[in-house]
Amino acid sequence: MTADQANPGTGTWRDPVAPTPYGAVRGRYEGGVAVFRGVPYAAPPFGPRRFGPPEPPEPWDGVRDAGAFGPTAPKPPYSEAFAAYLSDPVVPGDDCLNLNVWTPEPGRGARLPVLVWFHGGALTRGSSAVPVYDGRHFARDGVVFVSVNHRLGVEGYGLFPDVPANPGLRDQLAALRWVHESIEAFGGDPSLITLAGQSAGAISAGALIAAPQAQGLFRRAVLQSGPPEASERDKVRRMVRRMANRLKVPATAEAFAAVDRDLLLRTQAEIGRLSSPVLGGPAFGIVVDGDLVPRHPLDALVDGDAARGTDLLLGWTRDEYRLWLVPGGLLERVDRLGAVALAGAMARCRCGPEVPRGYRALYPGAGTAETVGQMVTDHLLRLPLHRLADARPGSSYVYEFAWPSLRPGLGACHALELGFVFGTGDLPESARLAGEGAPQDLADAMHGAWVRFAATGDPGWEPWDSTHPVRVFGEGDRIAYTERGPRDRALALWSTDARRAAEEREGPEGPERRGGPEGRGGPEDVREAGTPPPSPPSGIRPGRTLRGTEVRAVVRRLRRAGGAGRD
Repeated sequence: MTADQANPGTGTWRDPVAPTPYGAVRGRYEGGVAVFRGVPYAAPPFGPRRFGPPEPPEPWDGVRDAGAFGPTAPKPPYSEAFAAYLSDPVVPGDDCLNLNVWTPEPGRGARLPVLVWFHGGALTRGSSAVPVYDGRHFARDGVVFVSVNHRLGVEGYGLFPDVPANPGLRDQLAALRWVHESIEAFGGDPSLITLAGQSAGAISAGALIAAPQAQGLFRRAVLQSGPPEASERDKVRRMVRRMANRLKVPATAEAFAAVDRDLLLRTQAEIGRLSSPVLGGPAFGIVVDGDLVPRHPLDALVDGDAARGTDLLLGWTRDEYRLWLVPGGLLERVDRLGAVALAGAMARCRCGPEVPRGYRALYPGAGTAETVGQMVTDHLLRLPLHRLADARPGSSYVYEFAWPSLRPGLGACHALELGFVFGTGDLPESARLAGEGAPQDLADAMHGAWVRFAATGDPGWEPWDSTHPVRVFGEGDRIAYTERGPRDRALALWSTDARRAAEEREGPEGPERRGGPEGRGGPEDVREAGTPPPSPPSGIRPGRTLRGTEVRAVVRRLRRAGGAGRD
């Protein structure tokens, strides 16, 4: 229901109250925006519900207070090195399947566009309570903003034989259904819902827009620094098995549910401490499950019928990798390792040595760490986002955030753009990444593009076509401009590598083999066999590709050099 002024003459406001399917909630007015925090969309996922799919919450009588953030999902803290850059508050409690709503006009009839936000954090950390994610600026600009908590780590993405896979993603689907059913009472239009996320949140959004069960629940999607992807089931199983071995329990949900929660988190953190987007390692991720995720999400979006007609806004930062390498001093150590680091990157990306050789030719002044970082960023992120945009010309918009942080060494790193997107650059938590004095005009441009996209499907520049227009934000003195194909030459190296590897497997006259264990095509599958060509980077022997125990030895050496982490 619409809030009324208690005393129109004084300008004071009653707290806003809105109905939900399970009971009414009372929020707060903050700077003219109605905010509802900690609203449950599912029951606490503990006790008999632990590791299972989300279930509806128990209805309540009266009006439930929604003035404070709800509990955050169980998660380990960031390492000391990463905590210097990233904020991750903890709110204790079991009722962690909750969401928050910022709205300029609570009540039916407003019919405003809606943006649903999924946070980053490698599916193991993060929450909707991170101050950078404050939705007040979206609401002030006419967008109903919703941020979501969901299960993380082994609770949300462990793969067990006795429960359905992907419970954390199922939480997000339940939240999306809640929004679709309930948001009109908060001033939103259920036919104008945009899913948005960064990093792991973008991966989640990509999986949901490809999911058959989510079709019809959204209109648009923003994927920032994360492509639609699925992890190898065996990789997730290895993470669970290693935890089970450390805990000395069977690798089942039933056994894990009997383990003390704090011990489970400590064990997860210990087993996962060597994971990194650059170096790989055991990690949790969304998996193909034959149900919610019936096939690889990128394939479903590229060559299937999923989300046809959906507008897409796809973005990355220029130096994504620097957040993964700068904390703990790994950037300098990778530079010193030289050829060993390049060999590890080849193993991580399953490519031949002609790929790093090509990067060095394109960027002759780059050090080893920059070469490795850009290779891995292109392989994991830009290639699949290019592939998605190529499959959806006319309705996809692509951008690159290029403004370098004022903090030493970070450049335009992963997650730096978030303070600009949300307009929260004045907060100390944003300054951890950006430094003091981030430009407001750049924040206005970034935030404005997201607002326009949520409202109209057009962020303010031309859609993707054969010329590959990319909107570049914050390079030098320019706030924003459009460049044609700024990444095309580097990404073409991977196509050349894919063709060459296929010819080596099948012979020059044979067909290219498509797909790996998860049924994907593209350069990530092409190094399973074949002999690299001559003239590799200095220090890497031709005629062989590192794998197996050699790959593990290289990665161990890199990790010993300075540790690893992921956001």
